[in-house]
Amino acid sequence: MKNLSTDRAPAAVGPYSQAVISGGYIYVSGQLGLDAKGTLGEGIARQTENAIKNISEILLAAGSSLDRVVKTTCFLADIADFASFNEVYGRYFTGKPARSLIEAAALPKGSLVEIEAIAETENK
Repeated sequence: MKNLSTDRAPAAVGPYSQAVISGGYIYVSGQLGLDAKGTLGEGIARQTENAIKNISEILLAAGSSLDRVVKTTCFLADIADFASFNEVYGRYFTGKPARSLIEAAALPKGSLVEIEAIAETENK
């Protein structure tokens, strides 16, 4: 197992890694709607885009990419944001990985969205 971090995505907000590489897969910790400087985006579309861009940067640091994502788990603070979230999500995850999505009572830092991902490494 190898811990991974990059300064091109927000630092972890707790005692965990941005991602872990193990067994040919990259397990990306949940990414909030923060930009790389740690500022929360305004609205669900911007926050979704920020979270996905963070995942992308972490995967790039690991030698992988969004098109190698096999599974995401997504959390919305308000399920009423589902359509707006889906519109942004669909632009980035064109390979249609497996996905779970649930409404959460609250997310860290007041974020409207959190996304975690599992991706194959390039040498899988």
